[in-house]
Amino acid sequence: MNTYTIALAGNPNTGKSTLFNTLTGMRQHTGNWAGKTVVKAEGEFVHNSSSFRIIDLPGTYSLYSNSADEETARDYIIFEQPDVTIVVLDATSLERNLNLALQVLEMTHRVVVCINLMDEAEKLGIDIDLDKISRKLGVPVAAISARSRQGIPPLLDLVEKVAAGILVPQPLKVRYSDETERQLAELEPQVRCILGTRFPSRWVALRLLDGDENLLSSIKARMNEEGIRPEQEVVSYGRTACH
Repeated sequence: MNTYTIALAGNPNTGKSTLFNTLTGMRQHTGNWAGKTVVKAEGEFVHNSSSFRIIDLPGTYSLYSNSADEETARDYIIFEQPDVTIVVLDATSLERNLNLALQVLEMTHRVVVCINLMDEAEKLGIDIDLDKISRKLGVPVAAISARSRQGIPPLLDLVEKVAAGILVPQPLKVRYSDETERQLAELEPQVRCILGTRFPSRWVALRLLDGDENLLSSIKARMNEEGIRPEQEVVSYGRTACH
């Protein structure tokens, strides 16, 4: 039996934890993330011929370094590199929720977008074009109502296909201002040269441009733990050197 790891990401109040409980039932346990007071929920379930370990990441509105929850969710996706990250969106608040989805798409291509609370959207007369959203984002999209278990099997079929490499998403590449793109074009090759291909170089370069020193500390600490020495010291934009 194939075994895969899934991360559940989403804004607070999207029904993310309801989906987690629906999938795992009693096969779950909670604790704290290492070195943090943030609660960690982990569980298991089986679908078709595959076994899944699923991590319910803290609910966040972004994946920057503004809080312990954001830092925890970000670090898990970047460092643990789950086979699939399911981004749970609220069908009644898609515009607000898509901000987090786009951030995840910059970090990993192994994404399935899960639009939850479809029953609530239907009550409000909201019609959602799943195919169009999937085409725009470049990743598979499923619609569910976690509380009533509607749409769960098709969602898990997509997750299994992405995890097994049968379905390979091609996420939307967010384009920024001309000046930002110019700086990214200069910095991204430096990041790739220093850190290799393990981390998403464009995303790391964006965080460097934002002055996210916290991320740099996390990357250095992780590489030290694993005995990996970067060829150069990454300090901040404009002070990296790679030849």
